[in-house]
Formats: sequence, C-alpha cells, structure tokens
Amino acid sequence: MIAPNQWLDDFQKNVSDMLAKTPAADIERNMKALMAQTFARMDLITREEFDIQAALLARALDRVQVLESRVQALEQAQTDAGLDKTQ
Repeated sequence: MIAPNQWLDDFQKNVSDMLAKTPAADIERNMKALMAQTFARMDLITREEFDIQAALLARALDRVQVLESRVQALEQAQTDAGLDKTQ
C-alpha cells in the first residue's frame, strides 16, 4: 500500500503536470510577461528604494531647519549690531 504522504505527493505532481499542459499555463506566462512590461514602463521603485529616499529627505529637511535658524540668528545679530551703531 502507498503511504498517504507519497499518495499526496504523486497526486500533486500529476495535477501540476496536467495544469502545465493546459492553456492556463500559457495564459499565466503571458500575463506575467505583460505585467512585467507594464511595470517596467511605469518606472516603479522598490519599497527599499522609497524608504532610503524618504530617510534622505527627512535628513535634508532637518538640515534646512537648522540652517534657517542659523540664518535667522545671524540676521538678528546683524540687526542688533546695526541698532547699537546708530544709538
């Protein structure tokens, strides 16, 4: 008698072989190729690339905020120095 696991493995192999010989396999391959071409034309990026760019943008925004505060401080110092000279 065939072991249950062996029977299931044989059944799965037979079903896979049968499906591979049907038009469904061709349709699946064609659909995958069509989707790959469509995605390639859309110029998509991976999630990892998106996360890297988001992190770089966050760092750049932090640096801009620091520089803005430094410019404001320098402008204020210049204004204060200009007021002291006129008095």
